[in-house]
Amino acid sequence: MYDLHRLRLLRELSHRGTLAAVAEALGYSPSAISHQLSILERETGVPLLEPAGRGVRLTPAATGLVAHTEAIMRELERAEADIAASRSQVTGTVRVATFQTAAHTLVLDAIDRLADPHPQLTVTFAHLNAEAAVPALLARDFDLVLSEDYPGLPSAPHPGVTTRTLTTDPLLLAVPARWSARELAELADVPWVMEHPGTAARTWSTSACRTAGFEPRVRYETADLHLHAAIVARGRTAAFLPRLGHDPTPGIRLVPTGHARTITLSIRAGSGDNPAVTAFQNAVTAV
Repeated sequence: MYDLHRLRLLRELSHRGTLAAVAEALGYSPSAISHQLSILERETGVPLLEPAGRGVRLTPAATGLVAHTEAIMRELERAEADIAASRSQVTGTVRVATFQTAAHTLVLDAIDRLADPHPQLTVTFAHLNAEAAVPALLARDFDLVLSEDYPGLPSAPHPGVTTRTLTTDPLLLAVPARWSARELAELADVPWVMEHPGTAARTWSTSACRTAGFEPRVRYETADLHLHAAIVARGRTAAFLPRLGHDPTPGIRLVPTGHARTITLSIRAGSGDNPAVTAFQNAVTAV
């Protein structure tokens, strides 16, 4: 019978990409990881790793073995959920990966809702973009992921991950209150603040401006949406802001765009029956 610990190391390598990343995540040395995987190769009798530049990659046999390991991990997760459900109290730690505006609102409100009914449950969270968050969910760095999908830019599905829509969040055009412009097409010659190139928010924002007939003149770039609002309030730029977490602000006029982003919640397949995960899902849904 193959050693489960070594199978998990191979699985970690498939998710994290390098021996160094696996070692950092698990607190081992890269040489220790390599040694354990060499033993696994001897156990299976087939090559599991092959050179790829300065690193290694999984062979087809290793990829198949990882698929079996994923199934084993899902069953172990279900076993953990069954044991947790047998306890009288919801305990443990729920680790949440989230984006900025959800952290400021949904996550903090959910933590408040959980404090009285589940005092032994701890919720931790980290601000992480969706591109990094879902792989981290699969690698078991997190238990839940809150993500945002912009119109026309749905996230790719991931095997082993269950995703559902939590809510929709209107996208608003934000302009300084003293500006006369009330439609997007009137803002062709003004400066903008947007998120960085390559993000879904930037892709959608640029597309919205192009649909209105102009290329946006992006003067400031930041992922901090509260900074977007502050720059608009000072009369410097226009911006797109989500409704979530942005109440009416002096100096800003908010104009509906008719578009909304979708906020989703993702968990690993097999973890949905875990009482701690369920408690957080219920709380954030209620929020």
